[in-house]
Amino acid sequence: QDAIDRKEKRSETFKTAVHGLEMDTPALKTEELGRRAPQWVRDNLVTMCMRCKEPFNAITRRRHHCRACGYVVCARCSDYKAELQYDGNRPNRVCQECFIFLTGHTVLEDREGKHKGILEKGAAEVSSRSLLCSFLQLLDKNGKGGTRGWFVIPQDDPLVLYIYAAPQDVRAHTSIPLLGYQVRDMPQSESRHLFQLAQSRQVFTFVADTEELKQRWMKAMARSAAGITHPEEEEEE
Repeated sequence: QDAIDRKEKRSETFKTAVHGLEMDTPALKTEELGRRAPQWVRDNLVTMCMRCKEPFNAITRRRHHCRACGYVVCARCSDYKAELQYDGNRPNRVCQECFIFLTGHTVLEDREGKHKGILEKGAAEVSSRSLLCSFLQLLDKNGKGGTRGWFVIPQDDPLVLYIYAAPQDVRAHTSIPLLGYQVRDMPQSESRHLFQLAQSRQVFTFVADTEELKQRWMKAMARSAAGITHPEEEEEE
């Protein structure tokens, strides 16, 4: 009976937590923020930041907890400090919403990301109007391992390759300017379709899923490396 009671209690706790996430309601009432310690939302109940909705992953986002509301948030959304009454008025890491409520301060425009560069644009948005996009793997310098991600050459910035961790990410984690690079074909190795970007001592080695995809990427990168921004220019050449 004790085992049954404990299982039912855990089940109800889980349902309450999930219900709270679905309803987007804080664990504490607004007037209790900072006055009472929150019940932290468990890491395994969320896959994305509960404020900006960016997904968590090993490459670009780590989980943090707001010490005021208990939400699981990313580093950018929790890059604030506020004094919390329940912790002896010591400064604690809090999310942007709690920071504004507890301090009365406004957040500067650049902190809100109103002037976002293309790295801040969503992968889905950029991919929908891209010259080419697909999964690729970027190998380490030793060629034995690397990062698999979503690679995009946008139409509105055709001389740059943007790398996302996944097709639905809302921010690229890095970019490679393509202008001036040489595109090199490489022999197939262990059923891997390899090609390179090279400029001076800088070399990037990529792996495509198929030979056809590899050829498409080589053509697109060569076009960007030559400064050709529209297909019409290539035809004229």
